[in-house]
Amino acid sequence: MLPFYAYQLPILPCDNPKYCLADVVVLVDCNPSSFLNSSPAIQYQPHGRPRNLTAPPTVLSLWSVFVPYFYRIYTMDRTRWLKVAILISLLTICGGRELKLKHKGHLAVYNHTLATILVEYASAVYMSDLTELFTWTCSRCDDLTEGFEVIDIIFDVKHCLQGFVGMAKDLNAIVIAFRGTQERSLQNWIEDLYWKQLDLNYPGMPDAMVHHGFYFAYHNTTVRSGVVNAVKRAKQLYGDIDIMVTGHSMGGAMAVFCGLDLKVNHEARNVQVMTFGQPRIGNAAFASYYSQLVPNTIRVTNDHDIVPHLPSYYPHFAQKTYHHFPREVWIHQIGFGTLVYKVEKVCDGSGEDPSCSRSVVGKSISDHLEYYGVQMSGESTCRIAMDPRVASYSTQDLEGNFILSRDPSASVVEMKIEPSIPSKFV
Repeated sequence: MLPFYAYQLPILPCDNPKYCLADVVVLVDCNPSSFLNSSPAIQYQPHGRPRNLTAPPTVLSLWSVFVPYFYRIYTMDRTRWLKVAILISLLTICGGRELKLKHKGHLAVYNHTLATILVEYASAVYMSDLTELFTWTCSRCDDLTEGFEVIDIIFDVKHCLQGFVGMAKDLNAIVIAFRGTQERSLQNWIEDLYWKQLDLNYPGMPDAMVHHGFYFAYHNTTVRSGVVNAVKRAKQLYGDIDIMVTGHSMGGAMAVFCGLDLKVNHEARNVQVMTFGQPRIGNAAFASYYSQLVPNTIRVTNDHDIVPHLPSYYPHFAQKTYHHFPREVWIHQIGFGTLVYKVEKVCDGSGEDPSCSRSVVGKSISDHLEYYGVQMSGESTCRIAMDPRVASYSTQDLEGNFILSRDPSASVVEMKIEPSIPSKFV
């Protein structure tokens, strides 16, 4: 078990630390005495990691106890269901050795600044006022994402799914964001809870299996075609620039399938994926193949967030159950007496680093709903608000699903919404 050390940055004259944050340096398996100036004001104390709990394989049989309750999910709101999920997670914690995935020696490099930008896109996509989202004037559409130009907003009414594609000129990249689960969306919860795996059937992935509901949400709805078409139009104008895909919770799972789809089926070369509070979405074979095809992927997890622990991981049966892919960045707290700091640990290449989020019991709902101080939730229903003038930019299919779209070469739609013409909920 490797100790880790944390120090206030101003007191640490370190030329080459492993992990440098805005106000904290975290050193893993490193003796700081060789480059630290002595300071009586700080006590340097190593902190060990919590030992993993263990449970016998027979705990798997407890899963059958919860199956009947999934058919009564319509009686539960988000908080009540997550409490059930916590109980399931507690019952299925077990120790074991993580798999060594094939990732050709390349692991994504974590960029803290980029994470704080992309988390704002993952938060903004939750907004239900499509007028403000389309014109990028919403309450979450400023700060680090100011100036973003939306190209398409895709809204799947039937499955309560939402995403957008746009151009971030400061990043010189196309940004794609997917909304996570709506609190009271029955369809979303059914997809989240449908934990059956299915064969992926991608070239070169003979053993890969993935979560049925998450796969369906991206591939078998209007979302995929809307996103792919928007990306093609954007690339015609801006060229072969970077594509950054992001999302929170279920939106993170959809972002993963989108990034993989763009690489495998649409020959996109410069694809980066960064997710927040993403659940497991496939088995170890999928995790291995994915990490080779989309190596520039970061999964950010927040302290005791429950969702990254689901569906459950069984190290003793790692090849047969769900398995995260690399690379995880775990945000967590460490303390020195009354001083408490948040640090970010860049985890190993296994996808299931036992010293990162797996070292704690995932039981927190609040940790799932906030990342980097940004709110990661939205309306409790699938209703949307839209000004009639913005509706003129939409195309609609027979099932009521629609896409708000503008020509990327045209100027950004600017619209002053008058009180006499309020956005209308539909």
